[in-house]
Amino acid sequence: MSKSVRVYVVFTLGIAAILGAPAMALAQFRPATAQAQAAVGEDYHVEASYAWWNAEPELIVNSESLGILGSDVNLIGDLGIEQKRLGKLDVVLRPSKKHRLKFQRLPIKYETDAFPVTREFVFNGQRYRVGVPVSTTADLSSYSFGYEYDFLYFPRGFVGASINARYTNINVDLSSPIGREFFEQVAPIPAYGFAGRGYPTKNLAVDFEMQFFNIPDSLAKTIEGDGSYRDTDIHATYNFTKNVGAQLGWHRTSIFYTTDTDGGDLKFKGWYFGGVARF
Repeated sequence: MSKSVRVYVVFTLGIAAILGAPAMALAQFRPATAQAQAAVGEDYHVEASYAWWNAEPELIVNSESLGILGSDVNLIGDLGIEQKRLGKLDVVLRPSKKHRLKFQRLPIKYETDAFPVTREFVFNGQRYRVGVPVSTTADLSSYSFGYEYDFLYFPRGFVGASINARYTNINVDLSSPIGREFFEQVAPIPAYGFAGRGYPTKNLAVDFEMQFFNIPDSLAKTIEGDGSYRDTDIHATYNFTKNVGAQLGWHRTSIFYTTDTDGGDLKFKGWYFGGVARF
């Protein structure tokens, strides 16, 4: 075992011992009080939550074709895509106290009909001039799979680290009197993350989670592309019982990518609310 690993292990065990000692003392000398203050909603093996996310989008895409450079096309300003409420599904499998398997589904799809172009641009080799009516479909749905280990766990909270894989399907389709153009990219993104939870009261949980990834410069040169990913989620859950709760949170996610022919800068942020069920 390396010196750095030994130091990390000793530090972690020391922190756990310091923070866990008061809880152990309370368990020994005041069991009734400890039981009364135990967190509601921590005893489960499967947790599923669904929320309505009022995400504000910022969507820039660029597509080259036949050697014709594409423009940075703003799907909101140039093609009339409007903000709308999105669904957000999260599932957590918890085989043991400190281990969590996570799945997230974000079905993100926008459509506009015959929106008149207000700025000339080139998309996928086709030039769109001012006034041309364009119908747009943009499917930016994503899946995320992850594993989290809670290296610090307490009766009323935890701190953990995670590894994740996110798959984002980027499909943009433009139809107009001058023809139909579309492009599709699948962006598999690995990510690292941190998560934490605390209970201000036994029924109220406050969570923070962050995931991130940057393609290293050396790899970017090899694959002739670049990319980054950021995701932040802060939410509070009020647990009516150990099986049912309500959530209110704020979520921000951003994906940036470039290839030899295409590129995109996709951002979403906003509040969400929903419910959670456990068993």
